[in-house]
Amino acid sequence: MADLPSPLVQPSWLLQHQGSPELVVLDVRWSLERGAERDSYRAGHVPGARFVDLDRDLADPPGPGGRHPLPDPGRFAAAMRSCGVSRRSRVVAYDQVTGAAARAWWMLRAAGHPDVAVLDGGLAGYLEAGGHLETEEAEPAPGDFRARDFSGWLGADAVATCRDRGTVVLDARARSRYLGEPNQLDPRPGHLPGARSLPWTELYRSGRVRPAAEVRQLLAELGGRERPVVVYCGSGVTSCAVLLALTAAGLDGGALYPGSWSEWAADPQREVSLSPGA
Repeated sequence: MADLPSPLVQPSWLLQHQGSPELVVLDVRWSLERGAERDSYRAGHVPGARFVDLDRDLADPPGPGGRHPLPDPGRFAAAMRSCGVSRRSRVVAYDQVTGAAARAWWMLRAAGHPDVAVLDGGLAGYLEAGGHLETEEAEPAPGDFRARDFSGWLGADAVATCRDRGTVVLDARARSRYLGEPNQLDPRPGHLPGARSLPWTELYRSGRVRPAAEVRQLLAELGGRERPVVVYCGSGVTSCAVLLALTAAGLDGGALYPGSWSEWAADPQREVSLSPGA
């Protein structure tokens, strides 16, 4: 089997390597409105794909740590083993371009699995390339993956000191939410003091990550080309889509704030801002 392109896999590569024993495909379809889309998986999925429930397998229950706090590493590893993930597996995650597959990609990497990528263009791109779906649910043999503690993330207290340390904080939510316009998702309006707005959707075009030069330019305009970066969103999902795009552009090393706005804004002691760039 050819080396796994990382962090993005094109549909043609997936079609070429379908059925390879080393390949594990994860269906991570999820939406903000409906949550984990298991019914969509049952209606049709990439052959051999295993379904991953973002709310159950890639997060702990909502609470003080936000809507999607990081799960216990051992519990996460058990969920991945049940999908057939082993230490030598080459893992490809896909969704309908909502950030959920990027969350799986980030967590596997953060837990120490090196061979993981996201299907660029999601399920729609796979179908456009001539891929077909099946309805039979995969029953893989358990894998042997073991997770170490997650790396590459910051807690709220560390994020609060980012401005003083010269770190660029990026807000991946829609710009209207960054500016504090009324919505039903955020416990308080506004954004982290000093954060720059970079909606995750601006890094994608027609469901695919934009070319590396364009991603680098967007980051440079926000002052993040030569400085450390930390990314947050509403609950730590679409911020992973930003980190995926940055990594694809050769800008690896950004950190995730998993609690994101759902944790920060729920704490009345945390300062918020309604002014752009302030």
